[in-house]
Amino acid sequence: MIASHELLAEFVARYPAQPATAFWRGIEIEQLARIFNSSGVGLDLGCGDGILTDILFKRIGMAPNLIGVDIDPLETEAAASYAFYDRIHTCAAQAIPEPDASIDYVISNSVLEHIPDLEGVIAEVGRLLKPGGRFYFTVPAPGFHQNLRGSIVPGISRERYLDDLDKRLAHYHYLSVLDWHEMANRHGLAVDNASGYLDQTETRRWENLSRVTGGLLHSLSFGRSRPIEIQRALKIRDLQNRMALPASLASGIAKMIATDGAPDQSSAQSCLLVAGHRPRD
Repeated sequence: MIASHELLAEFVARYPAQPATAFWRGIEIEQLARIFNSSGVGLDLGCGDGILTDILFKRIGMAPNLIGVDIDPLETEAAASYAFYDRIHTCAAQAIPEPDASIDYVISNSVLEHIPDLEGVIAEVGRLLKPGGRFYFTVPAPGFHQNLRGSIVPGISRERYLDDLDKRLAHYHYLSVLDWHEMANRHGLAVDNASGYLDQTETRRWENLSRVTGGLLHSLSFGRSRPIEIQRALKIRDLQNRMALPASLASGIAKMIATDGAPDQSSAQSCLLVAGHRPRD
């Protein structure tokens, strides 16, 4: 699914220094908003600064009641500015201070791949969800590596390129659909649907945008700092949380970075939207 121009422009406006991120998020949030069907108390697992969640629920057309969770105190401090968070916990996702079976739904957008102890996180989701409660995860899939073009620097092997990229992105997991079914089952959950998105053309568009943004920043630090750390040092993150690009400028950039045509469903998809529920007893 291609992101609508309106949604992509919104992400460009809100992520002015991260066009690659805006491109990826525009596609996956379009996908998530289309299938989301929950109400009640939600858990935003890996809420970050809250910007993405704000865009998501505006797209859905819903004012949510959320509990935010993120391990980064600077991100949760920024997220606290959004009224849709009833409360926010700065803690690990394996140990969230909320009662058993107290959550109606869990959303986690491009977060779970960054957590080494994924098994512990899914166990916590199983503990927190009410019977009948739903979960929605967006995550990279095994097709992500397959779809990348690779290094443009002569002499860099594909293996080294992929390893360096995973370190920069802090990606620990690329689970298959079968992997997700099995992990969910181990923790009393059931996967209802796992749909792919981000085809090869879209993945390579993200890759090219990333080379001149986050990838460039990472290279300039000789691989010692993550892009988010460099953004904070340059005060780019502060700017992002205080203001957005003018709509006309964001719309123009969105036109420049968007891909044309329908997604290629015959190719491997780089990401999965995993949706499911906790069965009733």
